[in-house]
Amino acid sequence: MFAAERRQLILEMVRANGAVSLRELARVVQTSEVTVRRDVRALEAEGLLDRRHGGAVLPGGFTRESGFPQKSLSATAEKTAIADLAASLVEEGEAIVVGAGTTTQELARRLARVPGLTVVTNSLLVAQALAHANRVEVVMTGGTLRGSNYALVGSGAEQSLQGLRVSRAFLSGSGLTAERGLSTSNMLSASVDRALVQAAAEVVVLADHTKLGTDTMFQTVPTDVITRLVTDEPPAHDDRAATELQALADQGVQIAVAGAAAGSGGDGVPTGRQPRRDVPLPSQRRTRTGGPGSQLRSAALAAEPPGERAARVADLRRR
Repeated sequence: MFAAERRQLILEMVRANGAVSLRELARVVQTSEVTVRRDVRALEAEGLLDRRHGGAVLPGGFTRESGFPQKSLSATAEKTAIADLAASLVEEGEAIVVGAGTTTQELARRLARVPGLTVVTNSLLVAQALAHANRVEVVMTGGTLRGSNYALVGSGAEQSLQGLRVSRAFLSGSGLTAERGLSTSNMLSASVDRALVQAAAEVVVLADHTKLGTDTMFQTVPTDVITRLVTDEPPAHDDRAATELQALADQGVQIAVAGAAAGSGGDGVPTGRQPRRDVPLPSQRRTRTGGPGSQLRSAALAAEPPGERAARVADLRRR
């Protein structure tokens, strides 16, 4: 494929999906990530798209929401690894809430094996994954069905969550930054996610590395409310994702990094290296987003050479 053909295909993918990872672009155009990165850089110079850590998005700073078919095919190995690790956090007999999303759907498939569990959700896909699980009770919110992601939204969903109290909320979204926290492109989805957060003692965000550093229109969970982030290991060259992880850890978010395998076996469980759990910097005091301390840390991280940032994140994972 000639460079012009590659770049046209890359541009069409970004326009169709809103945001696409370099890994996915390289797979579709059947070339290396190095070549794709060069193509993305050229398209950005023409103002046709914006580069983000490990991928490309529509120009203008804020990505639009992808449809369910595109989301379900994006970063599948990473989502599997994240779901495996997130499921290990759930204990027998626990009551939790699980939001809508393709990553939370993967989590639900694994939660079907946890006895005595009660799961509150506004996602039809999550409920479907748990429908035949023994000794797992599923409680659905009310609301209006949003067909693009098979989720219940609106005032009915929010009112059904009033007075609810559970141990943990597991949420996904369209983007995650240390500055704004978790965000999504849809106002109704954001409002329900905020109601889910209000019902939980702890908030666990599930986000693969392609969402790190991506900012979308509606904030759902501020950084200082996020207890833990479960993500996958960013590519070695992805300094931007590494910087974002460190910035999140500096604000008190516990980081759990799952190792994504190259292939997967039965039931969607990776056959390669197993997920590992890293919980760094537990003693660090959490600082609210946008405060002076956060701005100073962000400035220091921006000035830090990429090699030193990578070394800090490597040290973070060893802990």
